[in-house]
Amino acid sequence: MHRIQRWNGHFFVKTPLKSLGLRMQLGHSRGEVCPLPDTAWGDDFVIIDVDGVHTLGVDYCACGGSSKDQVSQLLERRLYPATTVNPKSAATFRVLEMFELLQYESKVSPYELYNTLSRLTDNTGIVEVKDRYPSFLRMVHEWRHLKLLKRTMRGHDPVRTAAETKEGECALLCPPCPHPKINMPEGWEDEPEETRYIHALNLALDACFRLKRKDVSSEKADPGLSKGFAYFVHTPKFVEYLDQHEDEVEPKSSCSRHDAVNLADVSPGQGYAASGVATVECARHNMKRPSAVCDLQKGERYCNMDFIFHWGLVVLALGILQTFYISYDIACQWSKYLMERVARIDPRSPILRSESKSRFMVPKFHLPAHIAACQTKFAFMFTPGAGLGDGEAPERGWGEANPLAPSTREMGPGTRRDTLDYNFGDYNWRKIMDLGSSLRKKMDTALSKVAENTIAHSELEETLDPVKVKAWTESMVAWERDPEANPNPFEMTVIVPTQVAVRKVLADEEAAAISAGKDISLTPDVSPSVLISRGIDLEAEQRALKAEMKKTWTHSRDRELTRIQLRSNALVRRIDAWYQVLQLYIPTTILLRQKATGSKTIAPYDLHLWLPSEISNQAPFDCHLAEIEYKLRAAQAQEALTTLRRCLQRRVTVYDLKKRWLRGQAPNTKALNLLGNIEGQIGTARDEYRQARRALLSLGGMLGKVGLENFYLPLEDADIRAMAAPDIDERAQETMTLKQKEKEKRRTHETQRTMSWIWRHASASEDNHTEYEAEMIKVEWAKSRARAARYHEEVKIVREEMRRTIRFFTWKENEWYSRAEAKGMQEGVDEAYREGLRAYAKRQGAICLGLRRKFEHMWAGVDNEIGAAMSEISNPDQYYARVRKEESMPATTSGDIDMSPP
Repeated sequence: MHRIQRWNGHFFVKTPLKSLGLRMQLGHSRGEVCPLPDTAWGDDFVIIDVDGVHTLGVDYCACGGSSKDQVSQLLERRLYPATTVNPKSAATFRVLEMFELLQYESKVSPYELYNTLSRLTDNTGIVEVKDRYPSFLRMVHEWRHLKLLKRTMRGHDPVRTAAETKEGECALLCPPCPHPKINMPEGWEDEPEETRYIHALNLALDACFRLKRKDVSSEKADPGLSKGFAYFVHTPKFVEYLDQHEDEVEPKSSCSRHDAVNLADVSPGQGYAASGVATVECARHNMKRPSAVCDLQKGERYCNMDFIFHWGLVVLALGILQTFYISYDIACQWSKYLMERVARIDPRSPILRSESKSRFMVPKFHLPAHIAACQTKFAFMFTPGAGLGDGEAPERGWGEANPLAPSTREMGPGTRRDTLDYNFGDYNWRKIMDLGSSLRKKMDTALSKVAENTIAHSELEETLDPVKVKAWTESMVAWERDPEANPNPFEMTVIVPTQVAVRKVLADEEAAAISAGKDISLTPDVSPSVLISRGIDLEAEQRALKAEMKKTWTHSRDRELTRIQLRSNALVRRIDAWYQVLQLYIPTTILLRQKATGSKTIAPYDLHLWLPSEISNQAPFDCHLAEIEYKLRAAQAQEALTTLRRCLQRRVTVYDLKKRWLRGQAPNTKALNLLGNIEGQIGTARDEYRQARRALLSLGGMLGKVGLENFYLPLEDADIRAMAAPDIDERAQETMTLKQKEKEKRRTHETQRTMSWIWRHASASEDNHTEYEAEMIKVEWAKSRARAARYHEEVKIVREEMRRTIRFFTWKENEWYSRAEAKGMQEGVDEAYREGLRAYAKRQGAICLGLRRKFEHMWAGVDNEIGAAMSEISNPDQYYARVRKEESMPATTSGDIDMSPP
């Protein structure tokens, strides 16, 4: 539509087309006059276009020259009516197409776009623009629903109507994923077990709590247009299932304190009907799957996740697939009794077939938040057949969908589901268009490192005992085939008892000495082990008091200062009482105290406790006391490292939670307080380890222990960082080039990592240090073997994904061409309609052909590159020659990554 301006003698004034006498005649060719025009009802027709809201006169044809009804006459002029009876509002196809893409790209709401168009019409407030916002909402909704049906062949089905659409039928499928009878090669069922992973289905589950919905409208008032046709599950069936599990109580986590588990029964809050959205996605290609999205009523309840997991497999008839790789943040908990829960949903579920094999994993970013056992059992890098996947596909999808949250939370249930369905469909389509470059990039990544990791592993094995390597290999192969029945080769088993366990052993030894009449205790209440234990406890109290004192300042409140002073007084009294017993066992401590104190006033947290490690060679004492302290200090050092690692894991989890999910002052304040507490625990564990290390090195000299400084390594501040990623200073990050950032990012994964020694230092004691070193070598060998295997797998997986993609587009192209000539489509419609059906189907077939040819061209040299990489593996000299050549090439001056073609 054109925006006309009329000169009023002084300036141009915007003028409605209707006021100029313009009338739009429908049902006739342009320029023809209808002898019997039928004026639109009320003669105040409004058309919404990309440049504003227009009012003009519209006349329908009633002379018989056009046998079409009013709606068809409007559609012929590319106008979509707001109603089917006496329409008086319409939107141009152009504005509807613009809004559709605009929301997909910018997540703009219909309200924001309509207000923009209204202000384009008049931004002064003087002229009243007719309000057609409710009509625009309806037109946008219907338009996108019709497009959804049209693009998935529902308009080309000669048998079934749109209302008979199957669940999930309107979802865009992932071309590289395995689809039996569509894109899988003949005889794939006979693939050897060792390489069956190339035909595996990789799934990832997750939930998003930003996509909430307020408790407005109802299913009866707003059921939506789609009945489970695309990505959301069919509501009636889902609600019926939830009613059966309404009173279920979720089991608590046996791993870390995962909010997804422990908060599963927490309601979303007053005024909300849905707490979020859960999904099952293609883990390798980041695409939403049919009938695999649902609303959450509380937290991430197992019943919700179980339903979409099962139903997403059923709707695609994937029952004959044999291998499934399943990734979930809490897979270690959710996988327990999963098969039993799915069997209660449907005993015929594809996942329950005897031939099916499932492996569960935790996404790489979330893995550090789990306990040590989970970090090896559920790691992608240690799972055979997983390739270089990371399981973070849902997180990337939420990044695209989260901007829709402000508008969708105000919608009714049906409209919200449909809106998310449309956006998920566009998200999938963009992934499909990008498959050429994304799969090519994956192949380049795998080929760039497969030779390096394979050769490195071979060279490592050459330095090891062949007999041990053979035994390790047999053990690892057995674990890969049956991880439940065989020991995990990535787990360290050499451990040291805790302080509590050591105290128990010392108490048992003293009890035995009493029974044998060899008790050396000098007081009836305090034995040597109790004396040293109390001294270490007092040391911990001193550190805690010092930390409290650092928090005070000149203007601290009297109540706070009084509390700290009373705590300080109590500590001094306990230390004095301990001194009285200590001087019985080590009389020279009297002189040491007098010499150290003199006339100075020493703060309670700085008082010397004169444990054997502190006395050292300054005075004589019984070596038995030094041995007791040595055992307790060794346990203390290991416990401090364990606490440090656990707190660093929690810090990663809380940072992630705060960054991605928390909005608003109150939630962020709570998160910051929690982070402050965690930082305090990290500082306490750091100081405790440093104190224990100093004591151990001192005692080691007295007791003849050697090599302690190589086992109990110094703990620098730079060493205190999470396993997942080094803590990089934000200012340093800002000055890093893109290439440096990419390099730093790659270091966070098991494939290319530089982690702090605290994560490689398992809970071992120096007494079994040799055994620990042997086991550490075994674990490092296992990790090296796993890295090499994952790169090899990635090459094979991506190559098969490329082939499946080509087969998929060939199948899709043929489907469209067959629909173009389907006999049933020729009956009961006029020639113009048939021609439109054929044209659209052939155009869609041509799109599939174009994408197939484009991808074939992009992947043309892949087989040769794979052959070159395999040649380097068999002849390492070729690999080293290539590396030397690359290193001799001059470095680029640009700070960015070189994206030019090779």
